Amino acid sequence: MPKIVPYTQAEQTLSLAEKVGQLFMPAAFINDTEEEIQQLEKLIKEHHIGSLCFFHSRASAATNFEGKKKVVSNEQSFDTLQNLMARYQKAAKYPLLIAIDAEWGLAMRIEKTPQYPYAITLGALPDEHDDLIYEVGKNIAKDCRAAGIHWNLSPCVDINNNPNNPVIGYRSFGEDKVKVTQKAMAYINGTRSEGILTSIKHFPGHGDTATDSHLGLPLINKTKEELTKNELYPFQQLILEGVDSVMAGHLSVPALANGTDTPSSISKDIIKGVLRTEMGYKGVVISDALNMHAVSKKFPTKGELEWLAFDAGNDVLCFAEHVKEGIDTILKNSSETQIEESFNRFWRLKEKAIAPTKISSTTLTNPDVLNTEIAQQSITLYQGTNEVITEFNTGGFTGLQLPLNHENQFFNSIQKHKKFTIAADKTPTKESEKNILLAIFPPQIKPTNNFGFTQYELAFINEIIAKKNVVLYLFGNPYVLNHINVENAKAVVIAYQNLISFQEVAANHFLGNLEVQGKLPVTI
Repeated sequence: MPKIVPYTQAEQTLSLAEKVGQLFMPAAFINDTEEEIQQLEKLIKEHHIGSLCFFHSRASAATNFEGKKKVVSNEQSFDTLQNLMARYQKAAKYPLLIAIDAEWGLAMRIEKTPQYPYAITLGALPDEHDDLIYEVGKNIAKDCRAAGIHWNLSPCVDINNNPNNPVIGYRSFGEDKVKVTQKAMAYINGTRSEGILTSIKHFPGHGDTATDSHLGLPLINKTKEELTKNELYPFQQLILEGVDSVMAGHLSVPALANGTDTPSSISKDIIKGVLRTEMGYKGVVISDALNMHAVSKKFPTKGELEWLAFDAGNDVLCFAEHVKEGIDTILKNSSETQIEESFNRFWRLKEKAIAPTKISSTTLTNPDVLNTEIAQQSITLYQGTNEVITEFNTGGFTGLQLPLNHENQFFNSIQKHKKFTIAADKTPTKESEKNILLAIFPPQIKPTNNFGFTQYELAFINEIIAKKNVVLYLFGNPYVLNHINVENAKAVVIAYQNLISFQEVAANHFLGNLEVQGKLPVTI
């Protein structure tokens, strides 16, 4: 791998075309074919690419309309990733800055790697346990460092104030702007402690949207005063604390864009006006992925979108699909000063990330102990009382889970201490089966198509709650409860995740060995 040189030397050495090439961040896919790998190597060599963002596969990209293409599992993804990074660095004249989305760990993109809790789970932690969020950021950063990754494109600092948000939801720390800011800062500080870069996103705030910007352009029709008080608050506070980069989202926010519907990622009014001038941000701005349909479908001319994103104020063009045409268009239309300013910001960020010689382990972290601690502190009693659960637990009850085929460590752990029957199907109709311990494992974390539940399954859950004495444990997105009539349930407990550690902690709670500490970070 070539060595990074100081900015003062690079500024004199690189040609203007090379400097523009440095601002491009194409996608790199772990499960590409050899032909596709060679194409990217050629692109890096010919156009002096400055950074890469790694994804699992072309089929797993979110613009795949939620799974129309089959995603093939690769148990060797981590080894493949490291081999590819070595190849791509070898192809580069100047060191590549390597980025990835690892909001909840490398597992977001790579099989058989550590997974840490979602932001919504961390949002349920009491404030006095934000040190656990610091440790999450630190451990994810250790895994990035072990992999050879410099830049974790997280955390989301979007305020989650729309229960129908199809893409943010569980990726947000919650609906309270102050808590979102505090918890994001803990995550950033943990990441920073290992020398890994972060990026706060999705500016100016993707929380109150009902459209997935991977697929269309969301509209946020709020006044500038409303946005300043709420959506912009975490960004402003974190900028004052000093952040490595800000990611510009693809959002239509007329109040910030001089009344137009221009996407925020290509709006001078929003990036150069609001972010840089009004909010005083001096660092690197990176675009959200430029392949996302919120913008990519609107600009069929190759290179035009890349130019518009750069001209609006983005220093790094993430997932740029038309590199050659983009470089040519920027060189044709941009001033040398504009190019130099962006290159300066980007190269200094690269120096910060690549220059440190800190030796780290190539061994990945073990998330089990930390995840168990987080599960213990985040588990939330949404409805009912501990006394109700204790009374229920001492009587006879039947266990029922939905869906039936999910691995249920929750029941397995309880059975080590209590005998109870587990329903073999979804119809516990015996008169003796009055008390039902209901474990719900939502098939998906996103709200699309009722979190993966059929209408029949939701109707069945509601019928059970209406006719039986039900204690419900939810191992998933708390917004699932908007689809369930829980008013008649004896108790409802939210465990947030279906990880084994969270199921074991929930079992411990049901058995009366654990007090709940968590607070629901959103309104249901």
